[in-house]
Amino acid sequence: MSHPVSSASLPHHNTQPNWLQTRPGEFCLIRVPAADTHRVYSFVEIASEPGDGTPLHIHQNEDEYLFVLEGTARCALGDKTFDAEAGTMVALPRQIQHAWANRSTSILRMAFICYPGGCEDAMRIIAKGEVTDIPALAKTFGVSVVGPTPF
Repeated sequence: MSHPVSSASLPHHNTQPNWLQTRPGEFCLIRVPAADTHRVYSFVEIASEPGDGTPLHIHQNEDEYLFVLEGTARCALGDKTFDAEAGTMVALPRQIQHAWANRSTSILRMAFICYPGGCEDAMRIIAKGEVTDIPALAKTFGVSVVGPTPF
């Protein structure tokens, strides 16, 4: 079975990537927004500086799939803590607490697929710098912050 490919579905090679800074030490590039997939999924690349990490949180609406492109991600998933090296994919199911961090001395690059898509809209809002209550914003997107970065 073949699927038609339109010029609208191809990447725009003549434009500069629009990296968003969502916190000190974290930069995100929305490679495929949910709007381009009828909100089925979104695809975001994250570059994380040494010492950066997410707080422990729970997604109510989406599953995340983290693929480590470069470096090593320290991950918490439920009651487990482990390191995921480059080439590793980690499933982060909805309604299970999780976090990740860069505890190395080099850049950590990861690709995230969120199913369904849409939570990347929060990254755009945060990057604008107009939000001071991140937990309240997270709640708007069905994400509950349940603790600090656990490592």
